[in-house]
Amino acid sequence: MTVFEELKRRGLIAQATHEDEIEKLLNNEKVTFYIGFDATADSLHVGHFLQLVVMSHLQKAGHRPIALLGTGTTMIGDPTGKTDMRKMLTPEDINHNAECFKKQMSRFINFDDENALMLRNGDWILDLNYMEFIRNIGVHFSVNKMLTAECFKTRLEKGLSFLEFNYMLLQSYDFLHLYQTQGCKLELGGDDQWSNILGGVDLVRRVEGKEVYGMTFTLLTTKEGKKMGKTEKGALWLDAEKTSPYEFFQYWRNVSDDDVINCMKLITFVPIEEIEAMEGLTGSELNPIKERLAFEVTKMVHGEEEAIKARDAARSLFSANTASGDMPSTTLTDDDFTDGKIGLLDLLCKSKLCQSKGDARRLVQQGGISVNDQKIGDATVMLPKSAFESDFIIKKGKKVYHKVSL
Repeated sequence: MTVFEELKRRGLIAQATHEDEIEKLLNNEKVTFYIGFDATADSLHVGHFLQLVVMSHLQKAGHRPIALLGTGTTMIGDPTGKTDMRKMLTPEDINHNAECFKKQMSRFINFDDENALMLRNGDWILDLNYMEFIRNIGVHFSVNKMLTAECFKTRLEKGLSFLEFNYMLLQSYDFLHLYQTQGCKLELGGDDQWSNILGGVDLVRRVEGKEVYGMTFTLLTTKEGKKMGKTEKGALWLDAEKTSPYEFFQYWRNVSDDDVINCMKLITFVPIEEIEAMEGLTGSELNPIKERLAFEVTKMVHGEEEAIKARDAARSLFSANTASGDMPSTTLTDDDFTDGKIGLLDLLCKSKLCQSKGDARRLVQQGGISVNDQKIGDATVMLPKSAFESDFIIKKGKKVYHKVSL
């Protein structure tokens, strides 16, 4: 099975400019391809993780990835999928974020001996002469056509700044630059990047008169179309300081029955034949598959040792409701107690299980909080200091567990 066939079989390919030509290219040449990553935060998240999995598939098949860090384009910000203009970042913040990306990407992609490249588009974008750029590059873009792109259409009602309108030109210029300097023939990205990718493909063809290609992969969504990788605390980050290995494991362990097989196909390297054999499983038969999904993904992101610890902590919790050292936890000090007691609502806020006392009160009154497997419905409960001298586990809803100790 070729790598293109495997990507297709796993459901990873969403759209392609010329599917047959791309398949022949990947089957017959060592192809240099790229994916761009704008450095908008100091950690990659689950959406990026899917892109890294695709890059790894192609690299293992003998192709050369370019991980393009958007130190230039991040100065503007991609309007795709955003209802408002992105927060403007300083060059210092952008470069710091790019360094964080570099460390995380090395877990998934082999950059030794130029088997892959990590480049920064600020190296060529930030020194562009604007008038020269507009004359040489802007002339190839039709404003009428650009306004039909989804990344712009969704913003026109609320307002699209001219700054953001330049983003497509700059991303397209990246492809031209990489074609000219690295022989890059293929741009990949999430399916929300289709308009930007088409712009780059068209620009290279117009300027160089050469055939290049673009392909998008499936976004990681639930069966209902809701984007995955969001928790009550925000994005599901790949940085252990932002999302602990245990929390990361638990997110994947708790995916719905409808989504577990698709996640196995999209973000693991479990052989596709083995995954397809799981497709007839239902109900409790899927529990071992969910645990395997969680283990495989956590191992890739955080390493096998952390994956084992997270799995063992989860098993311990579900089998005996006992606390584990790897469970998310909060440590109380004497200052947290008044007359030797702490209110339940204060505890829920202190542990960041709730954002405010109002949220905590509603959750308790709705039956959403249990302590050591006992539901608590009284929001006025005061907990003595002695209650935390042994295992004290708060359960929020059906899936969130938190340990509290002194």
